[in-house]
Amino acid sequence: MKIALFGATGHVGHAILDEALARGADVTAIVRDPSRLANPDPRVKVVTGDIGEPDSWLDAVRGADVVIVSISARRDGSNDAIPAKATAVLDNLSKLGVKRLVWVGGAGSLETAPGVRVVDDPNFPEAWKAEALGQAKALDVFRQHKSDVEWTYISPAALLEDGPRTGKYRVGGDQLLVDANGKSHISVPDYAVALLDRVEKNDARKQRITVAY
Repeated sequence: MKIALFGATGHVGHAILDEALARGADVTAIVRDPSRLANPDPRVKVVTGDIGEPDSWLDAVRGADVVIVSISARRDGSNDAIPAKATAVLDNLSKLGVKRLVWVGGAGSLETAPGVRVVDDPNFPEAWKAEALGQAKALDVFRQHKSDVEWTYISPAALLEDGPRTGKYRVGGDQLLVDANGKSHISVPDYAVALLDRVEKNDARKQRITVAY
């Protein structure tokens, strides 16, 4: 499988890269600063590009079976950058004939009750609100866009944390998943496992899902 990956230098993106390579995928990593991808695996093609500047990556993703995007929203009070980039990716993948996109989403738009999102909780950390709202807007972009791209938006649990790769997880929809103790969590490696499982099975087309323990 040929994968084009945005954000391979990030914490989650690097875990996705490692999991994809472990499964034998051919990966093109599109990064703004190649120096941050120290000693890349020889199976990885590293391309310098910025997701917000499509001309820098169009050739790199042409022919990919799936594009995976793992990028962070800015935390400077703006929440418009991420939805703009989601729109740019959808517009351009459709033109290239690339039919599949998997987006590393946020947990803030998950519901804790009908119509009540995680980000709406008055105790939600202010420092993370802009990023959460940006990812929520990106989800709206996917749901409203008329592209023929088969996207999957994968929200992690409320806590996406370092931990072991167990290969175990649950899959949900728009509601926050919690365990028997009321905790919503998943390790970064197991989030990567769940994401690559969706890539291989292609079983969540044009859906937002969530994964958690």
